[in-house]
Amino acid sequence: MQKRDFLSIADLSADDILKLIKLAVSLKQQDRPPLLAGKTLALIFEHPSLRTRVSFEVGMQQLGGRAIYLSQSEVGLGQRESVSDVARVLSRYVDVIVTRTFYHRQAQLIAEHATVPVINGLSDEEHPCQALADLLTIYEKKGRLKGVTIAFVGDANNVANSLLLGASLVGANFQIASPPGYQLKEGVLKQAQGFAAESGCEILCTERPQAAVRGADVVYTDVWTSMGQEAEAERRRADFAGYQVTAQLLALAREGALLMHPLPAHHGEEVASGLIDCPQSVVFDQAENRMHAQKALLVDLLGDTRIEATP
Repeated sequence: MQKRDFLSIADLSADDILKLIKLAVSLKQQDRPPLLAGKTLALIFEHPSLRTRVSFEVGMQQLGGRAIYLSQSEVGLGQRESVSDVARVLSRYVDVIVTRTFYHRQAQLIAEHATVPVINGLSDEEHPCQALADLLTIYEKKGRLKGVTIAFVGDANNVANSLLLGASLVGANFQIASPPGYQLKEGVLKQAQGFAAESGCEILCTERPQAAVRGADVVYTDVWTSMGQEAEAERRRADFAGYQVTAQLLALAREGALLMHPLPAHHGEEVASGLIDCPQSVVFDQAENRMHAQKALLVDLLGDTRIEATP
């Protein structure tokens, strides 16, 4: 059977996403079924992580498997040893590889040379595991995905790319407000528009946060400066002035709208201080759901999916 990789949320169909979400809900309700006993996961990380590393390690352990963490200083990916050699060697030892790379092409190269499934734990272009957890969280809180309106305020970064693609696949409307120079790349937008034409949802791109948030069911934001962009921090703070999610901006959304953030958060920058603790915030449910969504993904790639999923 041909191996499957998960480098982009667009590697899944709408049915695939819903299947994984329902499997995640089922796994969340069960007492750690050992579906991946005897399986080993390798984590190859070029830069540090809290949620991605811990959620995969603990999730794999809860499923009866084990995880091995490999930092850049240990592996020297593409420096001490070629990417292709690392991928081929690890394929002889482990059952699945999770990468966290600065450049998406690195994840693609690992997948091209590995003979076991490769999961993108984050790259500069996408964060598909985050999007899967986000859609799981919205599904749990709203009971559906199709027809839900998601407003994203801030940088059209890797998180925004994956969430846009995932939303357009499942039929959720997506409204994004970004300042000039930080808007969606044409290729990602065109791909999402193609999915939207099939699923029946709408995509809005604007420079006005109020226009994006008005009437939304979900208000989502992320940091203005990501890892590797520290030298741009001051310029980005100036460029994103007026793009902070505040209580006043959140009030423009639909009653009962969810506040979401993938973390880590820069409190007082992209989100007003204290707002993450407001009643509408599901930020820490999102963080927990990283583990449950990834457990479902691992079981789907490696295990027995005959486990009964919640309708």
